Amino acid sequence: MSASLPLITTKQARRTFMVRQGLYHPPDKCQDKDALHGLIHQLGFVQVDSIRTVERAHHMILFARNQTYRPEHLRQLLEEDRRLFEHWTHDASIIPAEFYPHWQGRFARAEAQLRERWRKIRPKGRLKGETIAFEDVLDQVREHVSQNGPTLSRDLKMWCGSQKAKKNGWWEWHPAKTALEFLWRTGELSICHRNGFQKAYDLCHRIIPDKERNAMMQSGQGFIDWACSNALDRLGFAT
Repeated sequence: MSASLPLITTKQARRTFMVRQGLYHPPDKCQDKDALHGLIHQLGFVQVDSIRTVERAHHMILFARNQTYRPEHLRQLLEEDRRLFEHWTHDASIIPAEFYPHWQGRFARAEAQLRERWRKIRPKGRLKGETIAFEDVLDQVREHVSQNGPTLSRDLKMWCGSQKAKKNGWWEWHPAKTALEFLWRTGELSICHRNGFQKAYDLCHRIIPDKERNAMMQSGQGFIDWACSNALDRLGFAT
């Protein structure tokens, strides 16, 4: 007979969740950059949101947990110390760099899915006045980033003229912007900083620390075990 699962009261569940989400303790303890990194690690990630009414979502999430939060500390952790990186969870998010190895499998899955998707959306693109195949768009954008370093989509817009994608999931991006996003989503590029809120892309090996980038990728079952365990750590309980 299997052991019965432990039971907790609603009050205990509520308190556990508040603790794990960083909302239980007074939010006025002085927080330095290391403490901010620890908070994000505790949360697992912080969602990035481009919409700004009062303030962007990631700043509001972090300020709600500590009122001494400083956005400059987050920028330094992302853009200088490289202790955080930006990629997808359920949405665009800021993630601890030590989790990067677990994203390697996600990159491989995205590569197959998005390559087929883009072939249907835009089998060809127009760059530098020429109509070229999907793979050639990627090659030219990849080469530009390799030679020129941090690249904004507007740096490449001149290649495309007024051409836009169809309205089917790529936000009417021009071909070079779509290529940048494809290379980012599949792990070849990383976001090195933002200009305002525009992404600047660079080659992954220039951004992600060697230790995390070269770590061995887990198997499918290993990733599932890690993801479930970490989700439970951050929620505190499950049913």
